[in-house]
Amino acid sequence: MKHVLIVEDEKKLADILAEYLNKDQFKTTHFESGKGVVDWVKENQPNIILLDLMLPDVNGKDLCKQIRQFSSIPIIMVTAMIDEIDRLIGLELGADDYVCKPFSPKEVVARVKAVLRRSEADFNHGEIFDAFEVSDETYSIKLNQNRLDLTPVEFRLLKMFLQSPGRVFNRDQILDNIFEDGRIVLDRTVDTHVKNLRHKLKSAAPEHDYVRSIYGIGYSFEL
Repeated sequence: MKHVLIVEDEKKLADILAEYLNKDQFKTTHFESGKGVVDWVKENQPNIILLDLMLPDVNGKDLCKQIRQFSSIPIIMVTAMIDEIDRLIGLELGADDYVCKPFSPKEVVARVKAVLRRSEADFNHGEIFDAFEVSDETYSIKLNQNRLDLTPVEFRLLKMFLQSPGRVFNRDQILDNIFEDGRIVLDRTVDTHVKNLRHKLKSAAPEHDYVRSIYGIGYSFEL
């Protein structure tokens, strides 16, 4: 049974989410504040986290950053701040998805399922591509035996490239592979994800330039 951690200060809302998730065979745990969340996540390793942006004792963004320091567990941010969305999804925090208040509990359950499918799909555990080793079990990728410090979006982006080395992806194709819900994302968002991934790959393997820019089209990945 998949385990969902709900970090939400509105108890009634959290109870409704838990009820819908439980009906769909998810186990749930609820925290009304950020206190103790990091230690609990380290000890219990839930499958996914629903994290409210505005908590009474800590900013949800800061809590997300703390979790990302040691784990790539999928995180869905819950927010009413539309202007924060770009930064929530990978550019700064490494969140996997978001839901905006007010929302339908059924929509949240659907988002949880979609993010889990994304996280569990594509590669078998320990599959090796040239100098890269991919593990869905730990949501990690190693390059030359060294683990790359990737956000979840960067993780999915690199997996996509590794699946089709040499193929040229335009920005729409990249968006379709890393986001499944058809959201509208600016081209600069894709470019920022690719830029960050390229920088991390270059730091791990200075002699290689794995990501190639194709002017006017998009990007390709060369092993």
